[in-house]
Amino acid sequence: MICPALGDELDRWPTFAASAIDAGFTSVLAVPMRLREQTIGGLNLFNAGPLILSADDQRLAQALADVATVGVLQQRSAHRTFLLAEQLQRALSSRVLVEQAKGVLAERHAVSVDRAFDALRRYARNNNLKLADVSQVVLRGEMDPAAFTIPGSRD
Repeated sequence: MICPALGDELDRWPTFAASAIDAGFTSVLAVPMRLREQTIGGLNLFNAGPLILSADDQRLAQALADVATVGVLQQRSAHRTFLLAEQLQRALSSRVLVEQAKGVLAERHAVSVDRAFDALRRYARNNNLKLADVSQVVLRGEMDPAAFTIPGSRD
């Protein structure tokens, strides 16, 4: 979309046009940033003088918008990949903590790791705590394994 005179669009876009004019711009070209049918943004090219664009200029502007679209989408994809990797790492780390705490409780109470896990999970639920947090407290020795009641243990 070409807006050759922002001053003529004050009724249509009162805030935008006034701000652009105050910044010294008089015209603007807005080019959509699209991926197939999805518009992800717009590339706005501002000018301090009259905006006179040839067909080649408009194609060049669209090419710039297309390149910018690719960059934005690649960044989004990389960010999603990073977040997923981070979530997986946290899940793996939590799992390791839980497995180690199960081992501590199983050894101290002379029960199977399954029964130790049940006690660990029950304690976390009853106290509205995350399983990984309870596991970490057990492993740091900040909680006596005797605090966990395990039916049939040697305690």
